[in-house]
Amino acid sequence: MSSQSQRMNWAPWLFSAPALVVFVCMLLTPLVLIGLLSLYAFDGTKGILPTYTLANYIEIFTDGYYLEIFTRTAVMSAIVTFVCIVIGVPETVILSRMQGRWRGVFLLIVLAPLLISVIARTLGWSILLGTNGLINDVLVGLGIIDEPIRMVFTMTGVTIAMVHVMVPFMVLSVWAAIQKLDPQVEHASLSLGASRFTTFFKVILPQLLPGILSGSIIVFALSASAFATPALLGGRRLKVVATAAYDEFLSTLNWPLGASIALVLLVANIIVIVGFNRWVERRYRAVFEG
Repeated sequence: MSSQSQRMNWAPWLFSAPALVVFVCMLLTPLVLIGLLSLYAFDGTKGILPTYTLANYIEIFTDGYYLEIFTRTAVMSAIVTFVCIVIGVPETVILSRMQGRWRGVFLLIVLAPLLISVIARTLGWSILLGTNGLINDVLVGLGIIDEPIRMVFTMTGVTIAMVHVMVPFMVLSVWAAIQKLDPQVEHASLSLGASRFTTFFKVILPQLLPGILSGSIIVFALSASAFATPALLGGRRLKVVATAAYDEFLSTLNWPLGASIALVLLVANIIVIVGFNRWVERRYRAVFEG
């Protein structure tokens, strides 16, 4: 009996061992190596020096250039996340109320950006947002603006393109939460005299908070670490953290500083995600316990 129990205790570890090995080899090991690399000193003429130092991290937290890059990345990610919530939540509610045939068609349209290469999608946005692009031509033709607006190589253009690809992640997260809603709760609220506006914000929206939280975490993390879209639409002057790390690795060949930037981004992402998660959990608990 004891040997059978012992085999049963080892069973979960045996079944999870392949995934654990892949996780350690593909994620933890590179992170440890990057962490060690970030502690090496660097000299412009000699390259990487075999001495350990915290100079790279000190430079990141004291140099205004890197502080500006991290601030720009955080602001961009927060704006993209907020816009995705504003667009994605109502869009998911509307999709959930469509008939089966049309729901599938429009859901495919919403998820279409995920089926296109990030390079092709970004180049398409650069054409649309260009000075002589379709959007400026339409705005000028309608008389809304007198002359083309510069949107490429600006934060506005980068944000628009980022929202385009991040909205599907928000929709998928909220979609999973909305499938668990009981339609009778909404009907009960309406039958008791509440307006549709009140029903949405007091009954439906609080139940969607877990999905909104999950979507916000995904969108924020992906936006903060995005490279291709900011690099192509933002250019060399509008740098974010990912493009700054790329430049340190491949342009200046300062690998320790590039590794330090990447690790600081990872830690900052974790802090923001955990803090936001706990804040929403407290709000969510207060709504239902209050």
